[in-house]
Amino acid sequence: MKSADTTAPRGAARTGGTLLGLTAWLAGILFFLPIAWMALTSFHAETDAATNPPSLAASLTLDGYRDFFGAGGGASPWPALANSAVASVVSTLCVLVLALPAAYALSIRPVKKWTDVLFFFLSTKMLPVVAGLLPVYLFAKNTGMLDNIWMLVILYTSMNLPIAVWMMQSFLAEVPVAVIEAARVDGAGLPVILTRIVAPISAPGIAATSLICFIFSWNELLFARVLTGVTAQTAPVFLTGFITSQGLFLAKVCAASLVISLPVLAAGFAAQDKLVQGLSLGAVK
Repeated sequence: MKSADTTAPRGAARTGGTLLGLTAWLAGILFFLPIAWMALTSFHAETDAATNPPSLAASLTLDGYRDFFGAGGGASPWPALANSAVASVVSTLCVLVLALPAAYALSIRPVKKWTDVLFFFLSTKMLPVVAGLLPVYLFAKNTGMLDNIWMLVILYTSMNLPIAVWMMQSFLAEVPVAVIEAARVDGAGLPVILTRIVAPISAPGIAATSLICFIFSWNELLFARVLTGVTAQTAPVFLTGFITSQGLFLAKVCAASLVISLPVLAAGFAAQDKLVQGLSLGAVK
């Protein structure tokens, strides 16, 4: 009787695990299908991409990518891609430099009413983005920073800093205080503690925060569309230029979307172990 009673829960557990695995695979396939469809459409000619329903057996071509990279006489995407890279990377580095000491003060060396401080940081994200569009535009216009990539760097830094502080505070709370106290006894100052002790221990959390800030900066469109023109145009703004009065060139848009998404996909793939480790840090005690 005992053996029968113990095997039944094990069989139910295996069945539940199998169903959970199948559900996870199904959800992953559903999320991947639009990306696969976009990639396939990018290799079709415009006439084949515009058919309804689309033809899966249509011949493949690189015309969409040639048009995106300016082979047909169009604008080159390289300046826009470079602007997006500069704005995303520099703003992410600025966020890390500012968020690490702030998170240290809110977790390892907590200030008074630190929970209120965290709520204040998070409350700044509750303001609708469009509500701050006009003040930011007027500020950029009066300071002569319209169509300036450094205006986007400052803006992306201020936009991503609250969520970065919130995330890193939970990561740094897992750092053993005894290690920091030992370093302080040995005469280490705050810069040494942050760079040589706190940063290596919380590297997964810092990597996860960096990746999320990079993705938010790379994908931002509204402010980049309003504040830039030609000189500081970013990749998402360049992508919107393919929607013209002549119609929507679906194959070219898919090719452009895939190329512009590659840096984010590559960064996520390269840091996937750190991202999972960082986002799950502290989830299991």
